[in-house]
Amino acid sequence: MNSLFAKAAACIAECDAAEKAQRSRAAAAHWRAGELSLRSDDAPLPIGEPGRPPRPLLVSPRELPRRGFNTVEGRAALIHAVAHIEFNAINLAWDAAYRFRDMPPRYYDDWVRVADEEAYHFTLLRERLRGLGYDYGDFAAHNGLWEMARDTAHDVLVRMALVPRVLEARGLDVTPGMMARLRTAGDKETVALLEIILRDEIGHVEIGTRWFRFLCEQRGLAAEPTFRELIARYLKGQIKGPFHRDARLRAGFSETELKALEQMARTA
Repeated sequence: MNSLFAKAAACIAECDAAEKAQRSRAAAAHWRAGELSLRSDDAPLPIGEPGRPPRPLLVSPRELPRRGFNTVEGRAALIHAVAHIEFNAINLAWDAAYRFRDMPPRYYDDWVRVADEEAYHFTLLRERLRGLGYDYGDFAAHNGLWEMARDTAHDVLVRMALVPRVLEARGLDVTPGMMARLRTAGDKETVALLEIILRDEIGHVEIGTRWFRFLCEQRGLAAEPTFRELIARYLKGQIKGPFHRDARLRAGFSETELKALEQMARTA
């Protein structure tokens, strides 16, 4: 029987964007069919750079231009930015499955599901981008999500705390505002895609929340102070509000955590 870890590594290494999405969806189907095992003779390799196409050009977030939503180019740039996040999220989900061994089987169920849904999101957004006359790679992008993957590769608890619950959770906060602006611009097609993505991303953040708390309990740690400590250590001054309280509560955040995040955002 093939190893899930080998399939995950192959998906991460794939450079062609469409092929990465297709391989990811196929690997998830094999996992659901019981055709992949959690056995492997090889330890995970040190984290490196995932496979990616030559474009988009990766730049600092400060170098990305701001564009309005009232032009096709402006809307395409927004869709491209979200597509790039979803592309990175495919790699992040597979790395969560590949890198951290000896977790309960449900952990791998969860992260394979996330990889599958992120691949679906990327495919939807790329099709929409092409419908507007553009393609993935036509705009510059940044690499912040994968930088955090490298910073958290040493510990699954730190990864669960900071990637799904901080970086990916930011999407829960900003997506409703994007949808409102797109509605004003008359772009109902993109709004419909973002509705799908927001629904699924709440579930993805909830998965991170659930496994973070599982690991805290396993290690005898109090989850909420541990979360605050990890943010202070890795992301001091980088927490931004406002927060979409309803979405974050549905993703497993507590009221205490939300109040702490709001305080961090005010002092950032």
